[in-house]
Amino acid sequence: MSVARMEPLVPSENKELTDLATDLVAKASGLAARLSPALRTSVGDLVRSMNCYYSNLIENHNTTLIDIDRALKEDFSKEPEKRNLQLEAKAHIEVQEMIDRGQGPGSAFTTEFILWLHREFYSRIPEEMWWVENPQTNERIKMTPGELRARHVQVGLHIPPDAAELSDFLKRFCEAYTAKHLSKIDHIISVAASHHRLAWIHPFLDGNGRVARLFSHAVLRELGVGSELWSVSRGLARSVAQYKAALQAADEPRRGDLDGRGNLTEAGLVAFCRFFLTTSVDQVDFMGQLLEPSELMNRMEIWTKEEIGAKRLSKGSWPILQLAVMQGEFKRGDAADITGYAERQARTVLNQLIDKGYLVSPTTRSPVRLGFPPDAVDRWFPRLYLPRDPG
Repeated sequence: MSVARMEPLVPSENKELTDLATDLVAKASGLAARLSPALRTSVGDLVRSMNCYYSNLIENHNTTLIDIDRALKEDFSKEPEKRNLQLEAKAHIEVQEMIDRGQGPGSAFTTEFILWLHREFYSRIPEEMWWVENPQTNERIKMTPGELRARHVQVGLHIPPDAAELSDFLKRFCEAYTAKHLSKIDHIISVAASHHRLAWIHPFLDGNGRVARLFSHAVLRELGVGSELWSVSRGLARSVAQYKAALQAADEPRRGDLDGRGNLTEAGLVAFCRFFLTTSVDQVDFMGQLLEPSELMNRMEIWTKEEIGAKRLSKGSWPILQLAVMQGEFKRGDAADITGYAERQARTVLNQLIDKGYLVSPTTRSPVRLGFPPDAVDRWFPRLYLPRDPG
């Protein structure tokens, strides 16, 4: 079967998609320039956990923020199912962190990179989660991390390429989205299109949706648009029924002479790209509002005063937290200057904030930066974590 079966790979020129891609570039660049490097690092840790939380929701794996935080501290539940979900969450965060640090094997648009994503994720979770059940026959099949599927599958009404053809389809996939004639805006639109087409190829027995979302994150970063500061997965999970419907609609065959020139519907692909890019812009806007410095510090100050009033924090905590927001990172000795306390008293307040996770530091002598423990996130970043919309 010809690889032309998945054409078109890139939508024809479309002003609405061009405008959305242009808007995304501008807003994402503005968001990235807003934070100091140290504060960006702290927010990146938070957003990776958020991205994992929402990606898990899309897979119907409901892992709480507290469970994710405990998993990152190697504090796992004794209940096997919950423990497995914690390990799954930790694996997702670790792989995304590798992407954010540029530790993948070269360009995202290579078969090697796609296999690497799958292998790195699944090699971090228990082998019992490598098993897939055939819904037609109830046969249980064990997959191998980072290996293309070796058998025929059907996903709802969609029949992906045969296993023997996967390498050819992935080769064509990578060639099409790295074509030199594509402009920067074409490449941004192609991120949305490639998200669908990778899911359509369905290269693995399991984990294709998660791999597609991590892949899209990697491509956006490669293009200088994505960052650790925002996550499209939050928007996809909040509209999961619409997300899955748009994916399915783009699977359909061409609807006639006015529906492009490929085998698949161009109208369906354009609709999916519109949904994906609109969702991306919405999420950049959302994070931009949350990270607006004066509003963030106002929320944090109100919360800190309440914690001091309840005697859960010491007086002098707010100037230190405020410094962490304004500078991103500061030396421990600066705590005395900013609070006006004697060095020993200032160190006591600082250590309390570190012990509670509101500040973090790699060593006892390192500079400190802002931390985001679960008990503060809802107040500092309202609506960051929400259950997905029904549907």
